[in-house]
Amino acid sequence: MPLKRRGPLQLVQREVDEVKRQVDSLEKNVKGQHGSQEEAFHRCQELQTSAQKILNTLQKLTKADELAPVGNYDQRKLEEERRLQNVVERLVTLSLELSPPGPSTQTGSALKEDTDNNSEGDIDDDLEEDIDSDGKDDGEANTSEKPPSQSAPQIYTVLSDFKAEQQGDLSVQRGEVLKIIKKSADGWWLAQDPKGNRGVVPRTFLKIGSGVKDDDEDDEEDDDDDEDDDDDDDDDDDDDDDEIQQSEQGEEEEDEEDEDQTDNGNKSKASNWSTVRKALTEIDTTDVLSAMGAIPSGFRPSSLSKLLAEEGERYRGSRYVQPELSQSQLSFKDLFLDPDTGRVRARQVGICVCFSLWSCKMIPTPGVGVQVLSRHVRLCAFDGTQVLSNIHTVRASNTSKSPKTWSFSPRMTSILPTVLDGDCFLRCNSSSQNIGILFELGVTFIRNSTGERGDLSCGWAFHKLTDDGGNPLPNRTYELPVNGGTPYEKDVTLEAPISRRSPGGVFQQMLQARRQPKLIVKMKSANSRIRTQLSLLPDTLLHCLSCVHMLVLHRQLLADTLLMDRPTMQNADLICSPILSTFPVLLDQTDLLDALRSAWLEAETNMSRAQKRDVSHLKQVFSKVYMSSVYFLLNSPSLPSYRWADPPSEEQRARVIYSTLEALKNYQQTTSQSGAPAVFFDSSHSHLAFDVQELTFDLLCATR
Repeated sequence: MPLKRRGPLQLVQREVDEVKRQVDSLEKNVKGQHGSQEEAFHRCQELQTSAQKILNTLQKLTKADELAPVGNYDQRKLEEERRLQNVVERLVTLSLELSPPGPSTQTGSALKEDTDNNSEGDIDDDLEEDIDSDGKDDGEANTSEKPPSQSAPQIYTVLSDFKAEQQGDLSVQRGEVLKIIKKSADGWWLAQDPKGNRGVVPRTFLKIGSGVKDDDEDDEEDDDDDEDDDDDDDDDDDDDDDEIQQSEQGEEEEDEEDEDQTDNGNKSKASNWSTVRKALTEIDTTDVLSAMGAIPSGFRPSSLSKLLAEEGERYRGSRYVQPELSQSQLSFKDLFLDPDTGRVRARQVGICVCFSLWSCKMIPTPGVGVQVLSRHVRLCAFDGTQVLSNIHTVRASNTSKSPKTWSFSPRMTSILPTVLDGDCFLRCNSSSQNIGILFELGVTFIRNSTGERGDLSCGWAFHKLTDDGGNPLPNRTYELPVNGGTPYEKDVTLEAPISRRSPGGVFQQMLQARRQPKLIVKMKSANSRIRTQLSLLPDTLLHCLSCVHMLVLHRQLLADTLLMDRPTMQNADLICSPILSTFPVLLDQTDLLDALRSAWLEAETNMSRAQKRDVSHLKQVFSKVYMSSVYFLLNSPSLPSYRWADPPSEEQRARVIYSTLEALKNYQQTTSQSGAPAVFFDSSHSHLAFDVQELTFDLLCATR
């Protein structure tokens, strides 16, 4: 009687049982100290490769592959995946225990001095062993003795040429295949090219896989041939991940030999060693909190917050309200005057939309180890690879009854603060077909144990503004799914599912869909007045709708000063204009912007209809209001420096702003001098010493 053939799922179950048995045996030998540590480490690496291969095979299985009907197929498959994941986690922990320590400081200094080639080779060997032994770590490693874990090397293809700008960067060309050794949340990944050179490259220049469309199809075939040549023990499996892992081992051995034999390789290692060492030894706060269970697995360091902190003024609104020079550098690209009316000429852009942040639902909450200082959403124009506008922040609010629900634009008796206003607009003149709005949900936290502050990303959502044909999407309410990880990661969930059972029925699927994190955004059309005001703003800007009228007035003052009052268009002397020199600061300090809004709305209530239509009168009153309110506050010694998500500082600034505005109002009513410079010389009002940068507008430094 012929033997009964086993189905694919049964074969995988037997393989899982065999791997589990070998892992149990290996752990027993390690605890009993039987055999050398090096042999146990290599055996652990082999089992990791086998387990990953089985996991890839299991994930590709479907019910249609079975030879006969199998009951509860989805549940059985899920149980096997869970068993295999447990085995992989045990192997990762064991690999970290057996991995050799990283390079010492003495060896690193010897490498920088480039005095001993043999020591350089030893350092590189240790580095390769560290990289190979990390695998997929969950953040549970002993960080006091070994460098932190990092993801397994992956193959990426360069989408565009990149030239190294400073020491530690890696110059790459389009179509070149790189091996990613370390992924960092700041967008600079540690990579190795086919020649063995290592350095950091921007992740926006990379695409997962081993080829670029059309132009680089030949390169894909060459890379595949190289992989086949390097892998002597290839079992002709169709799994791409297995071929990549096998080719990586062969490439690492060849790269080590080439680097030891050539002087160029030694120089490359010496120049990039500081970057490599930092990538291997730097412990991310998110990894520590994730290992402690204080945050969900899908949380990451905030990418947009890091851009705001590291890129300086590049992604701030204060930069985008400044005029942009044309290609000739002799005129302005986005600032023109209408000769008939004397007003700023309206400009139409490719993207001009208005939208409202409605709410966020089912957003996971951090654990008890951290204290949340702020919940917020950071917005920007995004095309899938790079940020195309300034980064605007809207703070969210929630209640203890619904901690997983965020709301925006709360009802208030006075004016709604800019930082809480979810009604925004976006103007962008990019020609990208994939342009949309990136929403990064984040929290600013402080660790209870150490007092360390940080910014976490609680997920992200992307709303594309056009369809495949380039037509704008209709104005309606959209429920955007919130993904975990960063905008450059795929298929990352915010939080592991609580239920272990696969949702089979329609009712269970509906319940599961309601538990998914989502962001609700309402795209809406603006009235004719708002559309006219938006057309006067810079070509690229994302900000709050309630501040449009003040941005327009600043734009008109800017055009008058630069296009009418200057002697010639080539004149670049300093311009005495305190408003133009300090107004962009208000976009980064929203409480001062709210103070200006409040003072301006009060001044508008005393105007007649004719005065509101008179542009010259509006500019004159706006200048007086500005000088007698926020300009005085900017020079007040009692106003603390602005700090994001710092409740004591925010409360103190609010008290100073309110008391100062009330005192200035009483002084103006008593002396009948609105906006006069006498207030700065009054002994009852102290202020900082005048700085020429706060009094003059520098055209060369301000323009983009």
